[in-house]
Amino acid sequence: MNICKESLSGIGGKIRPGIVHRLDKDTSGVIVVAKNDKAHINLSNQIKNHEVEKTYIALVRGIVKENEATINMPIGRSKTDRKKMTVREDGKNAITNFKVLERFYEDNCTLLEVKIETGRTHQIRVHLAHIGHPIIGDYVYSNGKNKWGIKGQCLHAKSLKFRHPVTGKEMKIEAELRQTGTENFCLKK
Repeated sequence: MNICKESLSGIGGKIRPGIVHRLDKDTSGVIVVAKNDKAHINLSNQIKNHEVEKTYIALVRGIVKENEATINMPIGRSKTDRKKMTVREDGKNAITNFKVLERFYEDNCTLLEVKIETGRTHQIRVHLAHIGHPIIGDYVYSNGKNKWGIKGQCLHAKSLKFRHPVTGKEMKIEAELRQTGTENFCLKK
């Protein structure tokens, strides 16, 4: 982005030039940046119309019993903590699909592939915490519990699939999940 900063879309303003969507703080992975306003509008519309496939990897506390499931619960701002979101009857529609990639019985955690159909603030974090499987390292939605001492939440935006804003060709952009230092996202030793 720094190399292209003068040629990026101006829609995001000076603070967020070209930024089409965002990731929560401490979430790693792929994001899309538009080089011009036309591409920015096209990509934003694809996201708004739920035409972009977003795939995440999450390491959650506890052993998830279902191999696959859909969480279809509305999300809105918490009435007790304005910085947090929560499942609420009067919230906005939110749909999160997940499947188990691996269960780590010894460490009492599960590795999930997560796909979202909607894009609500903190959606994956709120939904998984609500069903009793908060993301490891997520201090906001896991009551600060982190027996593994992992810094940052174990949520990674693995890929985005969308249509190229000019050619219409289907594209899939992926961000590799990397081990940093002595910490390992999957807790394997």
